[in-house]
Amino acid sequence: MTGIAIALFVIFIGLMLAGVPIGVALGLGGFVAIALSNLDTQMFGLLAVPQNFYAGLAKYPLLAIPMFVLVGSIFDRSGVAQRLVTLAIAVVGRGPGMLPLVAILVAMFLGGISGSGPANAAAVGGVMIAAMSRAGYPAAYSASVVGAAAATDILIPPSVAFIIYSVLVPGASVPALFAAGMVPGVLAGIALIVPAVWLARRHNMGAAEASLPRPPFWKSLREAMWGLVAPFLILGGMRAGWFTPTEAAVVAVVYGLFVGMVIYRSISLRDLFVIFREAAEISALILIVVALAGIFAYALSTLGVIDPLAHAIAASGLSEYAVLALIVLLLMTVGMFLDGISIFLIFVPLLLPIAQAYKWDPVWFGVVLTLKVALGQFTPPLAVNLMVSCRIARVRMEETVPWVVWMLFAMFIAMVAVLAFPPLATWLPNKLGY
Repeated sequence: MTGIAIALFVIFIGLMLAGVPIGVALGLGGFVAIALSNLDTQMFGLLAVPQNFYAGLAKYPLLAIPMFVLVGSIFDRSGVAQRLVTLAIAVVGRGPGMLPLVAILVAMFLGGISGSGPANAAAVGGVMIAAMSRAGYPAAYSASVVGAAAATDILIPPSVAFIIYSVLVPGASVPALFAAGMVPGVLAGIALIVPAVWLARRHNMGAAEASLPRPPFWKSLREAMWGLVAPFLILGGMRAGWFTPTEAAVVAVVYGLFVGMVIYRSISLRDLFVIFREAAEISALILIVVALAGIFAYALSTLGVIDPLAHAIAASGLSEYAVLALIVLLLMTVGMFLDGISIFLIFVPLLLPIAQAYKWDPVWFGVVLTLKVALGQFTPPLAVNLMVSCRIARVRMEETVPWVVWMLFAMFIAMVAVLAFPPLATWLPNKLGY
């Protein structure tokens, strides 16, 4: 079995280095391992491949993913982001560093509507990068701020990452994870605000911003009200027991369409095809990777690779903080090359037995891993959020490095705080009784 396990990882890593999509590499690696292990002497062992492909998808919480992706597309095109930006400027005013502050606040708020970081980056970037350019901010700096701010999306509920983690980890329910992500998500947003404002003022950015007019508060509030209601409807409805997280996603879609088509009238019937196609493509990509990862996870568990590894680490004499540091270092490295969903699907099955050996709270551990994934969303060279914001700003990703490194350091400090003080993640779900 050891030789087959080595072959599994060699095939998987080799395919990824060859440029094969991550989902295909996971599925082929698992398929070859299952075939080599001769799991069934009657030659029906390969039936495990389609069975686990289906089992990877046949999970009720995953139904929420295409709905929340669709919500992101709807609110991106409905004009909600523009109205929230106008309201935020009316509240905080004009001046050096205020537009970056607004970008982060709006991204955090939109995190309570959509569970997709790239969709958040597109919605906020489409409005804020042009506004920051007019105010005199460098394009690379603006892209860095928007890419980092959108990473709070997977921490502030609803979150696609939390939904996938709940499917992979028994004992971590979606409501508990949503509640656990709230405080760390806000903490991460505040951490990003500090370097964003400091850099703007240190380098005298946004000098032209103070001369721009400040929007009237009450008019801005009235126009943004429909967008402001959305997170309270989604999260409040779940807390009140009106609907489950999956049903909440459907409610959010209906509400978003109502706002976009009836209230703001910014979405027409012709736009619906584009919106649905975009959401379907993103959702299909996510769910195919999830299904193919089910084959890989089945091969890992059948070969007996995970448990001996977990026992060896637990018996090594390392303290839990040393093990946590190693896990963070590992995920920081792979986070530069893999997207967040792939990291969860590959490493959660490997890391879960270690967490169980040290008796770590699965909800807290999920928040820590999600914080690391959030860091990866704007860590070059992959950095899915940064890719979106750089495309909007029309800059190369390497141009953002002098700015984005400060944002990475700030969110890393937030992650260390959650590592050192687990109640930051566990207090709210315990208080709510999850």
